[in-house]
Amino acid sequence: MDAIIQSFVSLLQDKIPEELVVFVISLFPVLELRGGLIAASLIDIEWWKAFAFCFLGNMLPMPFILLFIRKIFQLMKKCGPLGKIVDKLEEKAHKHSDKVEKYGFWGLFILVAIPLPGTGGWTGALVAALMDLRMKKALPAIALGVLVAGIIVGTLSYGIVGLFN
Repeated sequence: MDAIIQSFVSLLQDKIPEELVVFVISLFPVLELRGGLIAASLIDIEWWKAFAFCFLGNMLPMPFILLFIRKIFQLMKKCGPLGKIVDKLEEKAHKHSDKVEKYGFWGLFILVAIPLPGTGGWTGALVAALMDLRMKKALPAIALGVLVAGIIVGTLSYGIVGLFN
C-alpha cells in the first residue's frame, strides 16, 4: 500500500495542489481515506485539512455505489472476464453481510470503522447495496465509520501529539 501511495504522490504532487492529491487518493477503493491520510502525513499537510479532504474524497463515491453497483455488476457479468471479478467482489461482500445483517446499522458501522484490509467505505457500500439496504440507513453508518477510521488512522499517521499541534 505504501508503494501505491508513494506512486500517487510522486505522480500528482507537482501537477495539482497537495490537498487535491490526498482527495484523489481517498477516492480509490483499497486506498480510501486511510491511504489519503498516510499520504497527507508524508507530504506534511496539516492533519485537520488532510482529514477534511480525505473524508470528502472517501465519501464522494458512496451514494453512487449504493445506487448503481448492482446494475454495473449486471453489465459486467455479461462481459466475460469481468464477470469473474464481480463474482469475487460479491463473494467478499457476502462474507461480511452476516455481521451487517445481525447487527444492522452498528454492524455496517464497525465494518467500515475498523481500518483493516478488506474493510472500509467501499466494502461497506458494496455490502449495503447487495443487501438492498436503503441509502438513508446505509450512508450514515458508512459516514460515521469513515469518520472513526479517519480518527484511528490519523492518530497513527500523525501521532497523538501531531494532531494537537
